[in-house]
Amino acid sequence: MKLTEMTLDRYTQVLKSDAPAPGGGSVSALAAAQGAALTAMVCDLTTGKEKYREYEDLCREAGEKATAIYEEAKKKIDEDTEAFNLVAAAFKMPKGSDEEKAARSKAIRKGTLKATEVPFSVMELSLEGLKNAESIMGRSNINAASDLGVAALNFKAAAQGAWLNVKINLPGLKDEETEKAFREKGEAILKEAMETADRIYGETEKSL
Repeated sequence: MKLTEMTLDRYTQVLKSDAPAPGGGSVSALAAAQGAALTAMVCDLTTGKEKYREYEDLCREAGEKATAIYEEAKKKIDEDTEAFNLVAAAFKMPKGSDEEKAARSKAIRKGTLKATEVPFSVMELSLEGLKNAESIMGRSNINAASDLGVAALNFKAAAQGAWLNVKINLPGLKDEETEKAFREKGEAILKEAMETADRIYGETEKSL
């Protein structure tokens, strides 16, 4: 059964078990999905309200973006665990002959690349979600201001958590150029994401 099809209770039971996956990568993707869902909720609570008529189009567009980010982030919850399983399966491949060793190494590198790409995409989604949430700061339902702040915190946790999952896989890529590209892009995304999240949180706290 997919993680996204489980009840919350079942998911957390599996998460706290000794199974190696799901782990931090899937949790980070879930945090991004929660951030996007909260942003969409704030937009829904704003559109159609006379008080916020001048921001109607902005919030409707932001709500659509948030929903799209939510759908993508939700997919990553299972994709992260699937990527980990690829790596685990590769390590169990036979290595008796030179041919088997070569096939095993190739499979490990391929699985590790996928296990790096998935959390990296979660980082990108988180930054996109934060920028979207910031676009409606002060232009959305003030009664849901705290929810937008919590959305930012979820996106921030998602970006930071996903970055840890990117970093732990980098050595396994066995490719200095690819590792450098992930590292440089990842550090830039993380910096912008954290700064954006902190701005949203700060402004939210001031408004309450």
